Amino acid sequence: MTRSTFLKSTVAASGLVGAIQDLNAADASSDGAREYFEIRKYTLKSPEKQSVLEGYLKDAAIPALNRLGVRHVGVFLPEKAEATPVMYVVLRHGSLDPFVKSTELLTDTALQQQGAAYLDAPAAEAVYERVESWLTRGIAGMPAMVVPAKGSQVYQLRIYESPSEKTAKKKIEMFDIGELAIFKRSGLNAVFFGETLVGPLMPNLTYMLSFNDAAAKDQAWNTFRVDPEWTKLKTTPGFTDKEIVSRITNIVLVPTAYSQI
Repeated sequence: MTRSTFLKSTVAASGLVGAIQDLNAADASSDGAREYFEIRKYTLKSPEKQSVLEGYLKDAAIPALNRLGVRHVGVFLPEKAEATPVMYVVLRHGSLDPFVKSTELLTDTALQQQGAAYLDAPAAEAVYERVESWLTRGIAGMPAMVVPAKGSQVYQLRIYESPSEKTAKKKIEMFDIGELAIFKRSGLNAVFFGETLVGPLMPNLTYMLSFNDAAAKDQAWNTFRVDPEWTKLKTTPGFTDKEIVSRITNIVLVPTAYSQI
């Protein structure tokens, strides 16, 4: 069974086809259509495999994804090297149609040719240990991605897990009613905010921030922490961390030279 056949059968069996149609209909009828953000984490077999994956992404996968309508593809490395090498890829989908089409990349002849070193690697020379992926949808307060200006050198990928589906919605509400505005005036430049629909660590809210450099990141967070409206909001009953957040994962990243985000 091919990967594409497996994906189609899995989607059909789980009822996601109907869910996708419902979500697209809801987006089409809303005033501001929400975009979808896909995050992929590649855990590599060894540091030497990074150049193989980067060559595939830069020369084959990103051009093919752009041809399919995926407008921006971001590629990031951890700011500090990890014991097990990883890479992160972020894809911006204007709707679920480009997301579904992106699962059919192997039908692209140019991709097959330009990505041969990666795609045709024998099992003994596999590039990665695994790929983890999660799909998120923009929240009401920030339904679409804001692509950072050129020059942003430091990014943060943050994941807020919640103890239940209800409290996860409460955390999103917290951003919608006030926290996003505090972020903006503090210099915490949001790239996207996405409620995770499918993926690990659910329920969670996943978002990305960008900064010119590490100093700008630290200054922005210091400004945010002492903002009087934030102090009030975070102590409001129903919005305290102990009620609605069970764990925060913070990943500091740097973009590759060919990243489109």
